[in-house]
Amino acid sequence: MTYTPFFIHGEDRRSRWLITCDHATNTVPPEICGGDLGLAREDMERHIAYDVGAYEVSRLLGEMLAAPVIAANFSRLVIDPNRGEDDPTLLMKLYDGSIIPGNRHADAAERERRLNMCYRPYHDALARLAARPGVVLVSMHSFTRQLRGRAPRPWQIGVLHTADQRFSDPLIARLRGEADLCVGVNQPYTGVLPGDAIDTHCTAFGRPNALIELRNDLIGDPAGQHAWAERLAPLLQDALADSGL
Repeated sequence: MTYTPFFIHGEDRRSRWLITCDHATNTVPPEICGGDLGLAREDMERHIAYDVGAYEVSRLLGEMLAAPVIAANFSRLVIDPNRGEDDPTLLMKLYDGSIIPGNRHADAAERERRLNMCYRPYHDALARLAARPGVVLVSMHSFTRQLRGRAPRPWQIGVLHTADQRFSDPLIARLRGEADLCVGVNQPYTGVLPGDAIDTHCTAFGRPNALIELRNDLIGDPAGQHAWAERLAPLLQDALADSGL
């Protein structure tokens, strides 16, 4: 089977929404280290290799919002599509206590090879979808409840934003109106990351956007994935109406 670096679902859907999932899979292409970065299976199933549950939630949201969905089909450990090409964390050699054997000796030529094989085709396709008129981009991610040696994180969901808060602010307000949610704002990470996917495809073009982080233990099975997609879809629609965009 021919390897493809990204998946697109519902390209002909015509709502304003575009759903992206940068860390959708833990796939290592066969052309990269023979398809094995040298990590144990349990490490490749952890958050260090991909965003657990985020792809499934993204696909469901796409169906509910009549939105195209684009998802990267390579592990963030191969090369991270949510980093700029000059970011030092683009190709990680150590992540949350795990050494990545297949990346230990990766040099500039190997980095360029992975950019051409995986990263650039994904971003080219994303750019084409994002160029549709009136796009509102929602980037779906997930995070682990607790990093090794760190305190547990309190949030069920986080919304990351840049200086453009036209859509993120009403979304945060809607989420904070849900009594059972602890909502992180630019938590557990900052939304200001020069060269990342939002910066590249939204900030540079003035496109409204939000990056959503869901705690991965809440979306680790189909029941949780459906529950969160069903919860988020109307909240996103309401937030867009609130924004007046």
